[in-house]
Amino acid sequence: MSRPCLQTPTQALFGLNIMAVNFAQAVDLLTRAGNVYSAPARVVVTPNVDHIVKLEHKPDLKDLYGKADYIFADGMPVVWASRLLGKPLPERVTGADLFVAMCHQAIELKWRVVLLGGRPGGEDELKSRFQTSFPGLNIEIISPSMRFDPLGEEGHQAAEQIRALAPNLVFVCLGLPKQERWALHHAALLPGGVLMCVGAAMEFALGLQSRAPMRVQRLGLEWLWRLLSNPRHLWRRYLVDDPYFLVLCWREWRAARALKQERT
Repeated sequence: MSRPCLQTPTQALFGLNIMAVNFAQAVDLLTRAGNVYSAPARVVVTPNVDHIVKLEHKPDLKDLYGKADYIFADGMPVVWASRLLGKPLPERVTGADLFVAMCHQAIELKWRVVLLGGRPGGEDELKSRFQTSFPGLNIEIISPSMRFDPLGEEGHQAAEQIRALAPNLVFVCLGLPKQERWALHHAALLPGGVLMCVGAAMEFALGLQSRAPMRVQRLGLEWLWRLLSNPRHLWRRYLVDDPYFLVLCWREWRAARALKQERT
């Protein structure tokens, strides 16, 4: 299970301590953490339905994932499940939205920012896009090879580069599980700040991929928008793998019911 931070309320759901905060509170927590220069760096993960299903099939990864300092619910299905299970979360806090908000915070506070991710050789193009989307952002980009091993030599070199830069904020955009394995392994080596494992958030923020319209997001149907936008690559995730989330909700409900009966 994860470590609660700064007395922040959490809800125990699907084997994770998910923070029971709204979006503004999440941004405030991360802003305060970004100003702290003492090891280890704080790690942020944003579990959605797909993450929760994958973690269930990989207990070692789930144990590691649960050690993140900040766990925010990314996706309305997770929030709806929390309410049905009697452990309500205020609202979803998506990695894509946090990415944008923290870029603006970094500009205002004159933070140093590093992005670990992107296509090798495309660093200059990404930097140009950042300056267009977030003028004034002080960002360095490290794009690892396609064979990047988060625990191998290249992963260690990336950590050394980032330690030398001493950033307040690091966006780790490598996808599950590489980004979480790298961040949680190397956090102790970094001089404070925040490591945000946010997957494809960069692509949404820079206009490389389009997000669902806000109305669709509010209805909790962003997953459907993404499926219809890219069915060839996402059909298995949303139509075969992720429905297992309903089984996990059923198990969670049965466990809570059994515990309640024991206490009565």
